[in-house]
Amino acid sequence: MDPVTHTLSGFVLGKTLSKNRLILAIILVSSLMPDIDILTRLYSKELFLMYHRGITHGIGALFLFPLLPGIIFRKKLGFLKAYCCSFIAYALHLFLDLTNQYGTKIFSPFDWNSYNLSLTFIIDPYVLIPLLLAVFLSIKFKKQAKFLYIFSLAFIALYIATKAYLKAEAIDFLKQKIEAHQYRVYPLPNDFLRWWFVARHSDEYITGFVDLFTKRVYGDEKYKIKNDPAIIKSKEAEAVRALLSFAKHPVAEIKHEGDVTVVVWKELSYGFLPNDRFTAKVWLKETPQGYKIINANLKI
Repeated sequence: MDPVTHTLSGFVLGKTLSKNRLILAIILVSSLMPDIDILTRLYSKELFLMYHRGITHGIGALFLFPLLPGIIFRKKLGFLKAYCCSFIAYALHLFLDLTNQYGTKIFSPFDWNSYNLSLTFIIDPYVLIPLLLAVFLSIKFKKQAKFLYIFSLAFIALYIATKAYLKAEAIDFLKQKIEAHQYRVYPLPNDFLRWWFVARHSDEYITGFVDLFTKRVYGDEKYKIKNDPAIIKSKEAEAVRALLSFAKHPVAEIKHEGDVTVVVWKELSYGFLPNDRFTAKVWLKETPQGYKIINANLKI
């Protein structure tokens, strides 16, 4: 989720649990702390893509970070109360991120694989707007503030549960229409009944949209999984290594610009986004000794 959603969810959670300002502050900070790894973006896009939602988004950090506010505020609140408040806020952040398709290394440092539920979009209005409404309405209707906070959290929980049901329906319907051995569906911005899909059959990916309203599958493109020498060499580029560490369905295509070979890597789970998001481009020159990388670029 985006920082605004995490801030609002922390605020609403804090106001729901207690009127104590110190507890609210602990919950707010804890609800934002997992995204401290965004500092890697200051160094490079590649580092950010490789390590965002990594160690700070794992169960190790979930249990360890709350020790800090627990120790600092043990005299004012008691260790257990401060620890539990921080733990709940931190856990809420991890859960909301897990509902996205971006991927979260939730079991780190014990398992460095990325997992996701692929139910909500990164900026999801059906999560953001209920939180915003609860905060603004609570200013006018102070006596009903707690009800508004609880209602907004309950609405979000129901929304996520509904998306889980619809995702299962989309996969079942897709299986009836397309022959493949792997099916994945991903949420679209502000859309309940239409999903982006990536299906794999042998050495080929098929992408498109599955629409539960019209009961149709709209095929988009097919991609062959290739192992050309230029593609193999392109994997040595830092941009490609970063993309491959993040990607769930990476494919590469070869183009030519004069005597230069260009390998374009795409992450198909984001194939519905405009402007070639989540792609890596590598320029190579063929020499008697093989391909040589002359430039590379990552777009996220």
